[in-house]
Amino acid sequence: MTVTIGRRELLAAFGGAAAAWPLAARAQQPMPVVGFVNIRSPEPSGRNATAFRKALNETGYVEGENVMVEYHWLEGRYDRLPALMADLVRRHVAVIATPGQTAVAQAAKAATTTIPIVFGVGDDPVRLGLVASLAQPGGNATGINFFTREVAAKRLGLFHDLVPKAAHIAMLVNPGNRPVAELILRDIPEAARALGLQIQVLNASTSREIEAAFATIARDRADALFVAPDAFFNSRRVQFATLAARDRIPTSCSGREMTEAGLLMSYGTDTRDMYRQVGTYTGQILKGTKPADLPVLQSTKFELVINLQTARALGIEVPNSLQLLADEVIE
Repeated sequence: MTVTIGRRELLAAFGGAAAAWPLAARAQQPMPVVGFVNIRSPEPSGRNATAFRKALNETGYVEGENVMVEYHWLEGRYDRLPALMADLVRRHVAVIATPGQTAVAQAAKAATTTIPIVFGVGDDPVRLGLVASLAQPGGNATGINFFTREVAAKRLGLFHDLVPKAAHIAMLVNPGNRPVAELILRDIPEAARALGLQIQVLNASTSREIEAAFATIARDRADALFVAPDAFFNSRRVQFATLAARDRIPTSCSGREMTEAGLLMSYGTDTRDMYRQVGTYTGQILKGTKPADLPVLQSTKFELVINLQTARALGIEVPNSLQLLADEVIE
């Protein structure tokens, strides 16, 4: 059987097909994939991840609609970084987002010079070799600098104000987190000397080593504990809170999650704001902006959190001046 189509019907058919081609092409294009890599565990970082997603939404990207985000929470396993980064590069993800950890940003930079990287790091990104300059990053990376060194020294001063009679301070660092450990070991002893404090350095990179560190603190009768910033330590915050309560050791940490778990005080970067900034830059890069054209930002929001319930249990009276200074006081 033969079907005859008139000229008008033929043109209409071609016109409809032509109009459908772009729609079909758009439907077949895969959504860009963002590799979100964080050395922390997911549970305490929910608010941070929400801030990242909200910023993505504000730039026009919604997960599952026009972008896919793969969340890789490594729970303190720094040894997993090389293989993970190699896999993300092999699959040509659109952006690698590394909010919060210098080691993760360095692993991403070592893995690729072409895939855009949005980092959050506590040390000078120029010194780390991540960018050429803050104003003109060059290359494939940009992000946020949140001043680990300066913030840690400030935290030590606030800790001294809170427990002025504590002269012998144990300081716990994770040697597996080499970039942060080097920063803390270089600068905190000098800040301690200026305050007339004696610092005893202890190392831990496993749960058992945390237990051993507390045993050493008790044996050597340290007056207080200063915990270096570290994602693994953050993931073990309940263990820290349990041991500190058992041994009645006033403890200072960098993340509010650890204070919420029961430690005495924390001071550090407002991490939600930092994650938000990483999300904003990720969205801008997905829209076509080059990392080289996005200047490195510097954190301007910091937060002091004090756990009054823990202070009362330790017999510590928190000065009104510190309570007024605190961004949050946990009753």
